[in-house]
Amino acid sequence: MEKIQLGSSDLKVSKICLGTMTFGEQNTEAEGHAQLDYALERGINFIDTAEMYPVMPRAETSGETERIIGTWLKKTGKRSEVILATKIAGPSKAMSWIRNGENNFDRTNIRAAIDASLKRLQTDYIDLYQLHWPSRNAPIFGQLFFNPAHERPQVEIEETLSVLQELVREGKIRYVGVSNETSWGVTEFIKQAETRELPRVVSIQNCYHLANRTFESGLDEVCFREQVGMLAYSPLAFGQLTGKYINDPQAAGRLTLFPPNWSPRYLRPRVIDAAKRYMELAKENNMSATELALAWCYTRWFIASTIIGATSIEQLKVDIDAYSIKLSDGVVKAVNAIHAEFANPGQ
Repeated sequence: MEKIQLGSSDLKVSKICLGTMTFGEQNTEAEGHAQLDYALERGINFIDTAEMYPVMPRAETSGETERIIGTWLKKTGKRSEVILATKIAGPSKAMSWIRNGENNFDRTNIRAAIDASLKRLQTDYIDLYQLHWPSRNAPIFGQLFFNPAHERPQVEIEETLSVLQELVREGKIRYVGVSNETSWGVTEFIKQAETRELPRVVSIQNCYHLANRTFESGLDEVCFREQVGMLAYSPLAFGQLTGKYINDPQAAGRLTLFPPNWSPRYLRPRVIDAAKRYMELAKENNMSATELALAWCYTRWFIASTIIGATSIEQLKVDIDAYSIKLSDGVVKAVNAIHAEFANPGQ
């Protein structure tokens, strides 16, 4: 498994990152530990989680994913062998159980969040601490357009970075990343860091898959020129790009287990239509739909690491095995032709 430098940091991360948001909801603690063991056996050294996991977010399970990773770290003693990333939740009245629903990226909340994450993870430091979504009004999680009418009070980026600088100096975090960010957001974080000598973001964790290639509309250039590593999440579009829901609309998975309003962007008719076309292309080239979707992400020049998730070792094996697939020029051309017809329906 190839390992590369993440952005401008000195972190050497595997090209595949193990996503863990099923731990504690769709996966038991034992199953989570087994996935972590298997991932390391296959050369993956990069683990991503978040304080709000698992999903579907619930008060009863909040923080359980970090706790499961923490018991694995304690049991195995392999903390020094992994690059550990977690995320602090941004503002959300819906998740009232996270600091009484008043969460934001100010000093009080960041310090409370990092200390709780460190305790659950049973570690003294986080390699990559990420802001899960912006404090400010921004088009995220399926919002198609920026709307000034949705402006709200926000914590200024300078204030957030100042607190994170304190945590870096204290040794609680090594590097800072953003998630679900825009081109403006990335450049503003960099400007504030350079102007005020604050921590520079080294990564961005954004949605990217065959049905959502919006990262290629400007963010790719920003991240290339500013040395910000792209961490692609949802490479299978919540399983829609595997074709399993097309073959069986009631197949077990997040799109059937959780309420439709949790992931409406993946249920749009044009997402399903696009998924059918990619399934056909994969079959024509002796691949599964899963292999095509993952190989696409694994071979994009602008993706530092692709975050995969699974509910079984069998799924995890398939996902990792797809790393060996190299897409031909003909397949790439065909993917781009489908994309031209179905441009980002899963945005």
